[in-house]
Amino acid sequence: MRWKVTDHGTVNGGGGAGAARMLDGGRMDVKDVLIDAFGRIREEVHAVVDGLAQADLHARPAPDANSVAWLVWHLTRIQDDHVADAAGREQVWLSQGWEKRFGLALPARDTGYGHSPAQVAQVRVGSGDLLTGYLDAVHEQTGEFVRGVDADALDRIVDERWTPAVTLGVRLVSVLADDLQHVGQAAYVRGLVRREGGQEPVRRPPRTSGGL
Repeated sequence: MRWKVTDHGTVNGGGGAGAARMLDGGRMDVKDVLIDAFGRIREEVHAVVDGLAQADLHARPAPDANSVAWLVWHLTRIQDDHVADAAGREQVWLSQGWEKRFGLALPARDTGYGHSPAQVAQVRVGSGDLLTGYLDAVHEQTGEFVRGVDADALDRIVDERWTPAVTLGVRLVSVLADDLQHVGQAAYVRGLVRREGGQEPVRRPPRTSGGL
């Protein structure tokens, strides 16, 4: 793949520091790929939440559908829970007081997995800033961890409850897949909500970086 720096100093085709290294004939390594991938999740979440009113954050296309607020909260909880466990750290949700800031009537370590429509309705926030603030905090902790990951580390067993046992590499790919799926769902719900409200779609600014 050929890479080109734009007039704004960004790299066509996405990417952060790892992609930029390719301009100098370098090669992306494991941590570069992970940094870029998690960076894209953060970027997409901000794009989905930006400009949404409180009512739009909680709107649900159908009684059994998920809201933007729930989807973003859930994908962030999954990343926080899974990466913190793999890294041997406490979740940002608890260590930095986000559980208290959200004030949800849910168990402290709830990630939203298996939520009923009634439980989805309980996930309400005062503004999108709470959602993106929590995501940014999780993103920072994820970045600190993946910057220290190399190819050998990906084979480390992190969960023996499954057969075969789950390696770090498999766990990180699982988190990325789950998060990207849910942010895509959130973007779709956002589009439905704005269309029903007669609002023009918001055009996203040019992508600047996928780094952490």
